Amino acid sequence: MSAPCSQTPPASSSQAAKRGLLGSSLLVSLMTLVSRVLGLARDISIALLFGAGSGADAFFVAFKIPNFLRRLFAEGAFNQAFVPVLSEYRSQHPSEVRPLIGAVFIALSSVLFVVTGLAIWGAPWLVWVFAPGFAQDADQLALTAQMLQMTFPYLALISLTAFCSSILNTYDKFAIPAFTPVWLNLSLIACAFLLTPWLETPIFALAWGVLIAGVIQLIFQLPFLAQLALLPPLPSSWQAWKQAWQHSGVKRILDLMLPALFGVSVSQINLLLDTILASLLVTGSVSWLYYSDRLVELPLGVFGIAIATVILPSLSRQHTQADQTAFGRLLVWGLRLVLLIALPAALGLMLLAEPLLTTLFQYGAMGTQDVTMAALSLRAYALGLVAFMLIKVLAPGFYARQDTRTPVRIGVKAMLANMVFNLLLVWHLAHTGLALATALSAFLNAYWLYQGLRQAGILTDLNELWPYVLKLSAGLLALAIAVVISSQPLDWWFAATWWMRTLTLAMQIGLGAAAYFGVLWLLGIRWQALKTHEPPAS
Repeated sequence: MSAPCSQTPPASSSQAAKRGLLGSSLLVSLMTLVSRVLGLARDISIALLFGAGSGADAFFVAFKIPNFLRRLFAEGAFNQAFVPVLSEYRSQHPSEVRPLIGAVFIALSSVLFVVTGLAIWGAPWLVWVFAPGFAQDADQLALTAQMLQMTFPYLALISLTAFCSSILNTYDKFAIPAFTPVWLNLSLIACAFLLTPWLETPIFALAWGVLIAGVIQLIFQLPFLAQLALLPPLPSSWQAWKQAWQHSGVKRILDLMLPALFGVSVSQINLLLDTILASLLVTGSVSWLYYSDRLVELPLGVFGIAIATVILPSLSRQHTQADQTAFGRLLVWGLRLVLLIALPAALGLMLLAEPLLTTLFQYGAMGTQDVTMAALSLRAYALGLVAFMLIKVLAPGFYARQDTRTPVRIGVKAMLANMVFNLLLVWHLAHTGLALATALSAFLNAYWLYQGLRQAGILTDLNELWPYVLKLSAGLLALAIAVVISSQPLDWWFAATWWMRTLTLAMQIGLGAAAYFGVLWLLGIRWQALKTHEPPAS
């Protein structure tokens, strides 16, 4: 992989500047929405073909291990450390950008190669660590380990993809990274239907889908890096590998990244702890948590992660320019946008838990009992949605200033709190207690992040948000009334055809959204106000 060294990467993007942060966020949200809708189609396909049985449990664990490490390592700690450093090089040392990218690529690739090799060799032990309950069933353990050996190379492929995405996002090319996950969903859907009839163990079709998707996602982004003349060259000698680790930018990224491994992705660690404990519960618990988590991930990914993706490079530039006032306004803008979306999304998920799960997943091997159990954990996760999204905005406030130590301390405290909540709740509420523990620890995490920014003199006065929150509360009341009035009994959802379910659910969501945004419009919240970083009119 190489690009002509004579080309100079663009110093700025006038198109992104004209579009603005809200426009960029909406662009990322739109692309992410396509991916999430296909992700729901993927999960519907899995539920249809495999339900919530032992095979599905095995795949979800085999996929969750590399996927967890991807979010923790590549899209988490690495991204939060790499983007601020790359932004600084772009602003202050543009001629050094390509050498930095080349050195980071070599260092990252070498780590991924070693980690992937060790994981494939030690797959049975990894399964035992991440899902100890599977050790009670030798066949379940062996099946999961075999699939993990197939899915783990996805970590290396998707980490390199995340590396490419970080570069594109830094140069305000948000659409391509946001669209990239579409290929994972398309690959899993295609393999589920096309390979399943030909395999002795049908669930292996999903493992093949993950591996194929990793290759496609990486290849997809390379031409867009080439357009920016930022495609990293392949190392030509051992000396190049050695020089990469000695590069000052790589050392700075490592210094920022190592503590961030805990601080930036606490919610993912908490979800993994849920999986470990769920493997000790009744069969289906892992799958119930997976399906409910997938629905919470829809608004979180479409809006929360989209806002965080757009805001981090902008915060990094404001920090480089030493404009703390603008830095604080950007964070407040992010908080306003998160509250606008997260509050109605959380309420909607709680009110429509069974209708959503029934409409999307209750076909084929997915039974009514599975829907009832998954709805319990969905409501618990939904309680924490606001906190999950707030974390996505508050954490970049530290990483953009190249402060990773404070979120680490906060992250460790939140992890410990999650463990305590898990032990207190799992014995009485089973898998629902695990989801509730994750939500409670997320609120603590968000609160401690806010306090850290406040003590740093960045978020010193949020009084402007209270009139805004009161208006949102009125909209939430209207949403709840609209959904409740249009609701149907649970037995109706179980008995209805798929098209009746779909139309009724779409009507309820539409009525709720119209009531919510209609009340906000009557109370004076306008689109134009959301596009600026200034406080909304009270």
